[in-house]
Amino acid sequence: MPVHNLTPDDVARGLAEDTILLVDVREPHEVAMAGIPDAVNLPLSQFDPSAIPAPAGRRVVFLCAAGVRSIHASEAAQAAGLPYDAHLAGGLKAWVMDGQEIVRG
Repeated sequence: MPVHNLTPDDVARGLAEDTILLVDVREPHEVAMAGIPDAVNLPLSQFDPSAIPAPAGRRVVFLCAAGVRSIHASEAAQAAGLPYDAHLAGGLKAWVMDGQEIVRG
């Protein structure tokens, strides 16, 4: 199954409508510098697809710094039999360039 590219606007809308569960696969020290509000942190270096919280009807979307690790996370989840096929294309960099809200520290 391919990994679908979502834009910052797609993700922001999904978060506002509570239709997306955002999973940040960056390392904790990266998340501590800046992140997206309400994202769940599951670092790719220790990634276990079974640790993803139950999405409760929401679409699981992966996030990283630039969009590479999030694709790997989606592929790993799919290989584990989970239907999680989306990521934030361009990662946090695209989110920031789009002027979306971030949290620091």
